[in-house]
Amino acid sequence: MSPIPRRSLLKAAAVAGAAAQFSWALGAQDAQAAPRAEAADADPVTLDWLEDGGLGAAPGSTVGVPWPKGAYEKEQTFALTDGDGKEVPVQSWPIGYWPDGSLKWTAHAVGPGAGSGKLTLAAGASAAPAKKVTVDRRGGSIDVSTGVITAKIGKSGSTLVKSVLRGSAEIAKDGRLVLLRQPEIEDGDQGAEKYERFESVISEVEVEQDGPVRAVVRIDGKHRKGSRSWLPFSVRLYFYAGAESFRMVHTITFDGTQEPGKASGDFIRGIGVRFKVPMRDAAYDRHIRIGGEGTGLLREAVKGITGLRRDPGAAVRTAQFEGKKLPDPSTWDQRVTTRLQYIPEWGDYTLSQLSADGFGVRKRTKKGHGWIPAGGGRRASGFGYVGGASGGLAFGLRDFWEKFPAQLDIRDAQTDEAEVTMWLWSPEAQPMDLRFYHDGMGQDTYPEQLEGLNITYEDYEPEFGTPYGIARTSELLFWAHESTPSAEAMAEQVAAVRTPAQLVAPPQHLIKAGVFGKLFSAPDRSTAAKAKIEDHLDFLFTYYKDQVEMRRWYGFWDYGDIMHSYDPSRHQWCYDVGGYAWDNSELSPDLWLWFAYMRSGRADIFRFAEAMTRHTGEVDVYHLGKWAGLGTRHGVQHYADSAKQQRIANTTYRRYYYFLTADERVGDLMHANVDSDETFLVLDPIRKIRTEPYEPDRNALSIGFGTDWSGLVSAWLTEWERRGPKWEKAKARVLSTMETIAAQPNGFVQGSALYDLDTGRFAVADKAVVGVSHLSAMFGLVELNAELLDQIDMPKFKEAWLDYCRYFNATKAEQAARYGSNFGSLLLFQGHSRQDAYAAVQLGDDALAARAWRQFYNSADTWDYKESTDWSTKEVDGPTGLVSGSEASWVSTNTTALYGLAAIQNLALVGDKMP
Repeated sequence: MSPIPRRSLLKAAAVAGAAAQFSWALGAQDAQAAPRAEAADADPVTLDWLEDGGLGAAPGSTVGVPWPKGAYEKEQTFALTDGDGKEVPVQSWPIGYWPDGSLKWTAHAVGPGAGSGKLTLAAGASAAPAKKVTVDRRGGSIDVSTGVITAKIGKSGSTLVKSVLRGSAEIAKDGRLVLLRQPEIEDGDQGAEKYERFESVISEVEVEQDGPVRAVVRIDGKHRKGSRSWLPFSVRLYFYAGAESFRMVHTITFDGTQEPGKASGDFIRGIGVRFKVPMRDAAYDRHIRIGGEGTGLLREAVKGITGLRRDPGAAVRTAQFEGKKLPDPSTWDQRVTTRLQYIPEWGDYTLSQLSADGFGVRKRTKKGHGWIPAGGGRRASGFGYVGGASGGLAFGLRDFWEKFPAQLDIRDAQTDEAEVTMWLWSPEAQPMDLRFYHDGMGQDTYPEQLEGLNITYEDYEPEFGTPYGIARTSELLFWAHESTPSAEAMAEQVAAVRTPAQLVAPPQHLIKAGVFGKLFSAPDRSTAAKAKIEDHLDFLFTYYKDQVEMRRWYGFWDYGDIMHSYDPSRHQWCYDVGGYAWDNSELSPDLWLWFAYMRSGRADIFRFAEAMTRHTGEVDVYHLGKWAGLGTRHGVQHYADSAKQQRIANTTYRRYYYFLTADERVGDLMHANVDSDETFLVLDPIRKIRTEPYEPDRNALSIGFGTDWSGLVSAWLTEWERRGPKWEKAKARVLSTMETIAAQPNGFVQGSALYDLDTGRFAVADKAVVGVSHLSAMFGLVELNAELLDQIDMPKFKEAWLDYCRYFNATKAEQAARYGSNFGSLLLFQGHSRQDAYAAVQLGDDALAARAWRQFYNSADTWDYKESTDWSTKEVDGPTGLVSGSEASWVSTNTTALYGLAAIQNLALVGDKMP
């Protein structure tokens, strides 16, 4: 399977959407479409900005907006107005459909005219932008113009962006990717000069959108030196009408070799994005700006004329500090003018952020001469500028210190051509060492590995702890200026780099549209009991947000994840204990965070969930190699555990961010999972406990209805909703697997069945068995089935799922009476209380609603959170801990995720039935 869709999903959606006719005749008599809602315009939607400040200095923003079933047909156009009723240009397109073909989700892009206030979206014709984005594919480059700047994008070779023009002035050129490989590593030896230089080589370029408000160009390729090509990249460039800037989303996928215990391999020494910047001004009119803490800036000139023994005059000094063109030197004090040649020209600057807590800036006159320190601090913004009175390039790397080690370089600013490099991995840091962290400790056989699992909770297997195929995405911004911007303008640009402007639909509209299974409602403090639950939800999110900072859960590969379990004896998370370390989506903290955001609209929750989605979808999942489409269970390293499973690659964890933002990269990840059922031919998930001989048979693969199927069906449903290139196959897979699960003797309780890759159907078992696990429904199955039942009228499937919901938390006697035997030893009753709540609503059963709250408040699991839990933190300080902070030793991420989801969904479903 390809890790990257080779054709535009946007084009595919347009083609498929135009031709879509839904017959539902797939051999499943009860797979009937829900009755078509009477088409009626939805109410206008008031869109707002996630954070204060509106669009600011960002080039534009794109938002996803949901619609109720039947509200709009696929051809519907939309108009946008500001608070004064003035039309705002908007580009709209569908990103999701209801099964009846009506619009479910639409995306809307706005440019610099969007301002900072609320905007109203309604049916209508969009206003045309005064300056449209245009794309010219003729010639040797793809030329994209925003009406302010023009970027010439390469179609082949090493140069991604040949030039960036503002009017006739070339502001930047020769934009390419750089990679430093260190072939050998020694403990304690950074090997500063022992590396090879690779550069980007383009293999494919595609225009995914071409205006009038937004254009998107995708560039794919690899890094190459001589005959070797490796480290695939996928870069998207975003341009908005009227903008002087553009955005880059940069993804690399690791395909190198690093073997445990060996010093030679593919050790990355630096990953960067590089541009050259023409320097046309006199040295004293050339300006350097480097972002420090907050909106702080180092503000200097290549040739400084302030602080000298002789004073050129206050007007001259002030102009240089402000970045303005200096008066003619003939007007200066001649004691300065006649000695300009003796003032050094500082052409090279470097800011390096090698940890989350410290950066340093240094500069030198030119190569071959010594560096001098130029300042430092804790956390740099990742912003810089080089240019002069006649123009220059501002640039920024998002999550600069959070994803350390990072670095900004400016070189040769004293010459006719400066060079800027934004290092996503700083060459001054230790080489990227992704080798597995231990030597196996004698775990050579499955029995030995199971014994290891029983002590460290790590499921080890030789050669499985490989980083081959993991990926990472970074975001960058670039501004092409006609002159050096003011400090105030640069402060806005720093803010745009640190916190990209995000237009959002309000929670009230998300709830009203009935998307994502109708499983959330607005926060409610109308009673003391509800207020207490809301307090607990707030406490848990705040605690994890604080723990990220206290425990420094930062770094290029780590940022966005949280830890799994806590060791109260050490007052430390189990960062070094097998399967108790990084969480890797275990029991769905991703879902908890997105549901918490969608009901509240809180910016801090959105940003936390966004970072997690970027991380878990990229780093915890394989995108190349034999395990492409599978993710890795929680462990000391994100890829360390030998359990490579569908449940971690689960598309459910990506859907929320995609539909709320229309993010194309996350769209790639979801599309790549459409054929991930093929991975069951490659890896047997239960190989270590299977007792009978087993050879995978593509027409009879054992696949579970829980963590396996939930991951598969989420990919299929999403492809179908998006009308992606394989949507018809995906639709058939959704319906055929639903039908054949429902046909099992015990439905979902059957646990698993033999799956045929060619037909997309489960074989119906001859004998009823009970195969229930407490994990089956806790990796998105609850949420996915709510969506499926909301969209697809299949009574037998609904009955099978509601039975599972009703009987998981039932007594053993009730289970045995219904299924012939009880479900055995189970856990996670509090998390499963939301299934009681869902069934209660679907069946109109108040007894189930009462049981939902009983299990929520008084679960038999000792680790579930109770009202009697001490909902507080304790202070941790030296010498108890490494740094000062707080701990709640009773908190477990498994329990937090399930408590959060149960609380949110129970309140939405049976909040009126609380005891």
